Amino acid sequence: MQPAVTVTLVPEMRQGPFVFSGDLADGCRRAAAYGFAAIELFPPDPDAVATESLQRLLEEHGLTLAAVGTGAGWFRQQLSLTSPDESVRTKALDFAHRMMQFAAAFAAPIVIGALQGQASGGVSQPTALRYLGHALFHLDEWAEELGVTVLYEPLNRYESNLIHTLADAALFIRAAGLRHVRLLADLFHMNIEEQDLAGAIRQAGSLIGHVHFSDSNRRAAGLGHTNFAPIIEALRAVGYTGYLSAEVLPIPDADTAARQAIMAFRHWAAHASTTSKSSPGL
Repeated sequence: MQPAVTVTLVPEMRQGPFVFSGDLADGCRRAAAYGFAAIELFPPDPDAVATESLQRLLEEHGLTLAAVGTGAGWFRQQLSLTSPDESVRTKALDFAHRMMQFAAAFAAPIVIGALQGQASGGVSQPTALRYLGHALFHLDEWAEELGVTVLYEPLNRYESNLIHTLADAALFIRAAGLRHVRLLADLFHMNIEEQDLAGAIRQAGSLIGHVHFSDSNRRAAGLGHTNFAPIIEALRAVGYTGYLSAEVLPIPDADTAARQAIMAFRHWAAHASTTSKSSPGL
């Protein structure tokens, strides 16, 4: 497993769980300085960052691109894959497709989180899930063509009324026969919805394609009450070798959050015994 950290270039998302914001070059520099292996990037749109520029920055700082978020489609344009308006759904799907084409240059997956939307505006949950399945089917086909992966993120009940748990998301993916869609296990959302975080990870198994490494209060790991030892043990048990990405609130500031996140990663994932329950503090 390798540590990653979030970088958002979307002004509307600065108050969210994104460690670095505003300046891509600065975000890459600070990510490398703290010892992260990769960044998880949230651009405002697929054309906002030149592929060549990002490649130079990643190479300069010895980083890789862990994933590309599509949340700006919702936060900036209110695009949703489950909107009652067909034209909005079409635009949301096109936004995700173009973001996938951008990510493919780095062999990076895209994240479908907020862009999935929810059942609202007269759309029932079964209908919204049908819309979501239709969108993921198309993304799955494009992912095969581009050689990348789609990361579907179950959100907690306060952010969506669609799919909340890894088990339900896994059932949805398998029932739809999706071959290039994997699960994003966000430990903050899981803390709200899962009875047993480690058990949920073990049950999802090889479907897990990415992990958001955050504590129960959405701060950096070690600043809440999540017990990470069994979670890391479960990830190892299912053969997960991907990123633990710090999608956390920049509290009290970005540098402190980054420092705590990398220290927690080194404690739980890189060096410490998986049976250790002590939490590294700031």
